[in-house]
Amino acid sequence: MSLYSSLVGSLNRLPSTVCLLSRRPFTTNGPIQKILIANRGEIACRVIKTARSLGIKTVSVYSDADKDSLHVSMADEAYNIGPAAPSQSYLCQDKIMNVAKHSGAQAIHPGYGFLSENVEFAELCSNEGVIFIGPPSTAIRDMGIKSTSKAIMSAAGVPVVHGYHGDDQSDSRLKQEAAAIGYPVMIKAVRGGGGKGMRIAMTDSEFDSQLESARREAMKSFGDQVMLIEKFVEMPRHVEVQVFGDHHGNYVYLFERDCSVQRRHQKIIEEAPAPGLSEETRRAIGEAAVRAAQAVNYVGAGTVEFIMDRNEDFFFMEMNTRLQVEHPVTEMVTGTDLVHWQIKVAAGEKLPMRQEEIKLHGHAFEARIYAEDPNNSFMPGAGPLLHLSPPTTDENTRIDTGVRQGDEVSVHYDPMIAKLIVWSEDRDSALRRCRAALMDYQVLGLNTNIQFLTDLAQHREFAAGKVHTDFIPQHQSELFPQRTTSHAAICQAVVALVLQQAEHSQQLAAKTLDPHSPVWMCHALRINQNPTRWISLMDGDRELKIQIVTNRDGSYTVMFDDKSYSVTGQLEKHGERTSIVTTIDGVKTQASVVQLGNSLHLFTADGQRELSLPVPKFMTSSADGGSLGDAVAPMPGVIEKVSVEPGTAVEKGDPLVVMIAMKMEYVIRAPKAGVVESVYYKTGDTVQKGVTLVHFQEESGDSSS
Repeated sequence: MSLYSSLVGSLNRLPSTVCLLSRRPFTTNGPIQKILIANRGEIACRVIKTARSLGIKTVSVYSDADKDSLHVSMADEAYNIGPAAPSQSYLCQDKIMNVAKHSGAQAIHPGYGFLSENVEFAELCSNEGVIFIGPPSTAIRDMGIKSTSKAIMSAAGVPVVHGYHGDDQSDSRLKQEAAAIGYPVMIKAVRGGGGKGMRIAMTDSEFDSQLESARREAMKSFGDQVMLIEKFVEMPRHVEVQVFGDHHGNYVYLFERDCSVQRRHQKIIEEAPAPGLSEETRRAIGEAAVRAAQAVNYVGAGTVEFIMDRNEDFFFMEMNTRLQVEHPVTEMVTGTDLVHWQIKVAAGEKLPMRQEEIKLHGHAFEARIYAEDPNNSFMPGAGPLLHLSPPTTDENTRIDTGVRQGDEVSVHYDPMIAKLIVWSEDRDSALRRCRAALMDYQVLGLNTNIQFLTDLAQHREFAAGKVHTDFIPQHQSELFPQRTTSHAAICQAVVALVLQQAEHSQQLAAKTLDPHSPVWMCHALRINQNPTRWISLMDGDRELKIQIVTNRDGSYTVMFDDKSYSVTGQLEKHGERTSIVTTIDGVKTQASVVQLGNSLHLFTADGQRELSLPVPKFMTSSADGGSLGDAVAPMPGVIEKVSVEPGTAVEKGDPLVVMIAMKMEYVIRAPKAGVVESVYYKTGDTVQKGVTLVHFQEESGDSSS
């Protein structure tokens, strides 16, 4: 029996949204009886789960946009702290501290993001006598400024990457240092994190524009635009180590995670332990991480991040002085609850385990489910979760989330919907579980990366553990294949529509005075002929004309694309899900089916497909009068900067507008050369996806109408 199976009994007593793992229970007898979570979404829910299991009361804070959120309903108390914009709510230190005082919370857990690595907030907690469940402010300061942290690490004997971390921040000096280091170089905000304020300059000609963009994003995210320049190690691995320290001078590492596969310098899939590492390297990198924590007298949970080359040589990159998004994979392979540990340490207790007691057991993956469009440069999305049906959780499958069906993914915050975490005895079996769970994950209402993650988890190189930070661009064509809807899926869809229509008719009939009238059973009736109907379905831009004949034995003949298929089918209910079970030319298939409006969504073994009834052209015309070639918003967001005005002549690719969406900066560039006629939005405006931002003068001789 595995360590995890032995914990099932206790875990099943916890709510199903998050499955927490703990090697040994403990009872809090210290001063922490109530915790305020200064965060939102899944991490707030995650902290509430552990606090509840320990008998600790919880307090949530929320913005106007989050008033109906899951973390609000889960907490014992919840307080509104202002408008949706983080600068007016979740980043307002005085508001959060006032809530802590008013509610009687002895401690504040900052989660990750927002104020979690804010020196001033950690100091405010100390000054107000509120326990900050995190490291001392001195450690946050030392490790939060990349130039300072690298100097400290070098002195502690932790390997660092060559770079410039100086005080002279003039453009000319930074560019000079970049040339001396040698291109390509990484431009990083010294207070950065999560890929924000970070750009890569491959050549001298790119440096100025990348520096300006990094500074602007850093100022927006961190209120600081000081930069450092480092040599960019091509195709490295991103390996990080979970460390923990207490107030008694004890330190441990809980092994490493591999977070190499990223998009936009942000992680999307993580695993523990890192594949292919020798035991010698595993021990060396863990011990180096402990030296890093000791060098700044670290207390609590922290992550020391390294880049690793092909020879398993590793170099310090940064330290995240907080709990990481990907911490669940460490919990899975070590049988620990790191939030539990955080609370114990913050209360002044010793670490619950010594280094020699911490053992690796099995392998775990975490896949981050995002509202984004991988086929459009991973552009983030926002909107309602019209249908949300996750896989079933058990001792080996865990889902951390902060949303429910019907909730909205807001433009103001990170677009992560959930984290899917799986564990098994070895990497191969864990990866199989990960694939199966991804294929069973259903989200409708906005674009997600679920299909992309499934393709990634099925890629032969990923399965072989050959991961690095350039994995996605290197395998671009295989990870973004051209997809076609199979004939089987089309048959399933049209039969499902017919069966759902019949079911709907029966429901209507049951409400009438004559439910047995033949009127309800005469769809497409022809005397002495089998009922026949034509159905038009849109498969992307392709319109399908489908003929379906209902045979006397209840089977169907489906005809399209000059082919005919013999089909039997029935709808089956499985809890909240509906499946269409068909036999097509003797081959049995099954797919989950969801109808939303005019669209029918199939979840099959080949992935998700959407087929829809055609919509009249007058309903799909542009709502804002934009024309072909204008610059449009690729996602919902807030206008950060407008670089042009009416009359400005631009070349194709010139920057027009800078948008902020989901805490990231996006530059909207001219789709063609031309002269700007109108700019429809100004700095600070909130815009929706697809609206025209900049309209160009019509070219002379343009024959379009």
